[in-house]
Amino acid sequence: MSRIEYLNQDRAPLLEALERMKAARLVPFDVPGHKRGRGNKELAEFLGRDCLDVDVNSMKMLDNLCHPVSVIKEAEDLAAEAFGAAHAYFMVGGTTSAVQAMILATVKPGEKIIMPRNVHRSAINALILCGAKPVYVNPQVDDRLGISLGMKVEEVRAAIEKNPDAKAVMVNNPTYYGICSDIETLTKLAHEHGMKLLADEAHGTHFYFNDKLPKSAMSVGADMAAASIHKSGGSLTQSSMLLIGESMNPGYVHQIINLTQTTSGSYLLMSSLDISRRNLAIHGEEIFDKVIDLVEYARDEVNALGGWYAYGKEIADGDAVFDFDTTKLSIFTRPIGLAGVEVYDILRDEYDIQMEFGDIANVLAYVSVGDRKKDIERLVSALAEIRRNYRKDPSKMLKTEYIDPIVDTTPKEAFYSEKKSLPLDETVGETAAEFLMCYPPGIPILAPGERITREILDYIHYAKRKGCQITGPEDMEVKHLQVIRRQ
Repeated sequence: MSRIEYLNQDRAPLLEALERMKAARLVPFDVPGHKRGRGNKELAEFLGRDCLDVDVNSMKMLDNLCHPVSVIKEAEDLAAEAFGAAHAYFMVGGTTSAVQAMILATVKPGEKIIMPRNVHRSAINALILCGAKPVYVNPQVDDRLGISLGMKVEEVRAAIEKNPDAKAVMVNNPTYYGICSDIETLTKLAHEHGMKLLADEAHGTHFYFNDKLPKSAMSVGADMAAASIHKSGGSLTQSSMLLIGESMNPGYVHQIINLTQTTSGSYLLMSSLDISRRNLAIHGEEIFDKVIDLVEYARDEVNALGGWYAYGKEIADGDAVFDFDTTKLSIFTRPIGLAGVEVYDILRDEYDIQMEFGDIANVLAYVSVGDRKKDIERLVSALAEIRRNYRKDPSKMLKTEYIDPIVDTTPKEAFYSEKKSLPLDETVGETAAEFLMCYPPGIPILAPGERITREILDYIHYAKRKGCQITGPEDMEVKHLQVIRRQ
């Protein structure tokens, strides 16, 4: 097979191999035990025979995710070309596993990594696993919207100059709310100081396929990027990709991936990555043109209601908000006197509309090519009724979503320390030994090694009252918190 044919974006090598396997009518004396659904009638009726026919184990004709040499390798090579990367790896543990592999491949125990504090918990989990030390650049906060923004270039420069031994800089591209830092300048800055640039692009897959959107990590020379294809790219939940540039050793990165990724890679997830990559490579520009137009229509309609504020590129300042992802329909709810999570609950319970998430002052509608104009109109109508029927006085609402942390020790040292459990309200001044966060978006309010303050506890109580889903602690009711036991 010629390289031209091999890298033809019209192809889907893994899908093609699965279709050949189905045509072969193999007798399965291997796992999984449901044997193409015959052994689990209820599962087959629920998911469908076509689905279970390709829920198979690694075999010669289907390659092996842990050591791809044929159809998986071909599919990954096509993905690398489509995303402008030197190499791409299929990840079946979500972008959590991609973020962790990215960090584990870059920093070792005791080494430093510069990152924004509003990272997803997966990044801090990686520091617990590898023992690296975070150097946090606290993001700016929009005082009106109460959300954390991006990293200012000058603040990253200061962190680099203060920590010249750091090995990498990590950037959210974009944040959950659609905020982008100046990733191109940050990449150049990191490289000038001999550091890698890592990008969490869990919410930025679409950046690779439309020039109207912010710049992607690979396009500006970043070293590694974790991309949630299942979010805006259309693949199945939990399927993701890790993208790397020429500066990385692909064999070593693959070894790191294999430390934690399953040896039983799901062909449902992998084939969805292969099919979605083909769709994005061929139709991506058209797809995201439609999404951009749909969200712009939605933003105009929401803002015309009064009270609500669906923000867009107008909040960009060329620095902490270097750019904005216009496919994000982020809506500021506090002027209505409702927390975002309250709006989230009302939309779901009263209007059968499922939003992506709500925090204390914002709600996010994740719009994709699968949405229709009539879906937007239904959302806008619901928001109009909520404004009319549920509006309250906003004067006593909490205004800030992000609180700068006080770091007492590293996440790893805190997580593995001798601990004690204290009632939540008796923890002021103690050092947290576990996570506490609202999910989604999964950005820690407290991470292991951070000091617990009255402001943080006030935020936790407020979030609980408003109905936020608090996760992280051993105590599922979040009445107690594990803290470091002092000698």
